[in-house]
Amino acid sequence: MTNDRPADPRARWAQLSQSERDAAYDCNSAVKNSPQLIAERNAASAEARAKLTSVLDLPYGPREKNKIDLYPASEADAPCLLFLHGGYWQKNSRELFAMMVEGVAAHGWSMAIPGYSLAPDVSLTEIVDEVRHALDWLAAHAPDHGVAGPIITSGWSAGGHLVAMTLDHPLVTAGLSISGVFDLAPLRDTGLNTALKLTDDEIETLSPLRLPVIGKRLDLAYGANELPALVLDSINLHEHRIAAGAPGRLLPIAGHDHFSILAELRRPDGALVRAVRDLIA
Repeated sequence: MTNDRPADPRARWAQLSQSERDAAYDCNSAVKNSPQLIAERNAASAEARAKLTSVLDLPYGPREKNKIDLYPASEADAPCLLFLHGGYWQKNSRELFAMMVEGVAAHGWSMAIPGYSLAPDVSLTEIVDEVRHALDWLAAHAPDHGVAGPIITSGWSAGGHLVAMTLDHPLVTAGLSISGVFDLAPLRDTGLNTALKLTDDEIETLSPLRLPVIGKRLDLAYGANELPALVLDSINLHEHRIAAGAPGRLLPIAGHDHFSILAELRRPDGALVRAVRDLIA
């Protein structure tokens, strides 16, 4: 993959201006039609949430956003894809990603979409803990709602980070991280940290690139047209895992950016739907 490495803005991080550092992680500004893609996603999700067979708003914890939406398959023991939304841990919600159900549902899978609290109301440590609690809840209660098959975790952007951070949970069979952020240290030098308020300890203990490798399979996907920092985080984590003998593929998706890549998990014939199905084979 060395020939596919973009230039890393973090290699000269100390020389960059504040605006240049912010731009290195500003996916919305990098994708000029992102407002249109986001609006379409939100509208499609509202429609999907209204029409799909579902059990919505199941509480897994005490906070307002500690709820899970389940979309059971016709067979209770079908595989289940759990999807964790993105938004740099400080925006979006589970309701805005219901359209993701369509891709795997066409292949007879269930889907679970948990919400989680957002910064600055909670710390990133608390967010990771909430996702683990959501998995605990699913292990105990999902079969009561017709979801009893093996769980594959997936997530986009911040959700991709949360997939990597919870891969060791006993309920998780394997994971697919999409356009994730795996080294938190540079974020502390950007405007994103106004809400995140990352501590030294969080950077060390919540950066998958700084942690011992979890041996379960983790596929790492990203759009070939994404910002270099995000492309490199996926490449670097893949190499970190391969060096430790952990299974997983690196999946650069040609022609896609940080937002359009979600189409590959939404379409039944999408590249990321194929990747998810491969994880259970």
